[in-house]
Amino acid sequence: MKDTLKIGLTYRHTFTVSEKQTVPRFYPESDLFQAMPQVFATGYMVGLLEWACIELLRPHINWPDEQTLGTHVNFSHEAPTLPGMTVTVDVTLVTIEGRKLSFSVKAHDGIDIISTGTHERVIIKQEKFLERLEQRRRSIRKEN
Repeated sequence: MKDTLKIGLTYRHTFTVSEKQTVPRFYPESDLFQAMPQVFATGYMVGLLEWACIELLRPHINWPDEQTLGTHVNFSHEAPTLPGMTVTVDVTLVTIEGRKLSFSVKAHDGIDIISTGTHERVIIKQEKFLERLEQRRRSIRKEN
C-alpha cells in the first residue's frame, strides 16, 4: 500500500441501473426472483457499494499487484430504485488496521437514500492469493 492511503479519503461513484441489475435478473434460475418487481436487486447494490470502495482504494495501493477483497458488509436497503435511475455512492475510509480497511457508505438514487452502512475489505498480494487458490484447487482434486 502507498503512503497516500489515509483515514478520511472519500470517493463518489455514480451508476445508472439497467434492467440487468433488477431482481428478476438476479438469479434467472429462480422462479421466486422471476415473480418479484423489476427494481434494483440488493445483491447488485452490494456489488455497487463494494465497487465504489475498490475505486477509492485503487490509486492508494500498488494495483494490480495489490488488490482488496470484501470481508464484511453491513448495508441497509431502504428504497426501491427503478431501471434508468442513477445511484450515487459516497464512501469514506474510516479505519485502517494493518491490511484491514473499513468504510462508511451511503447511496442515493436522486429521490431517496437507498442504502447506508459499513464495509470492510482486506488488502491482498495478488500473487500470494493466487498461489493459495491453486493449493485449494489441488486439495479439492485430491478429495474427488
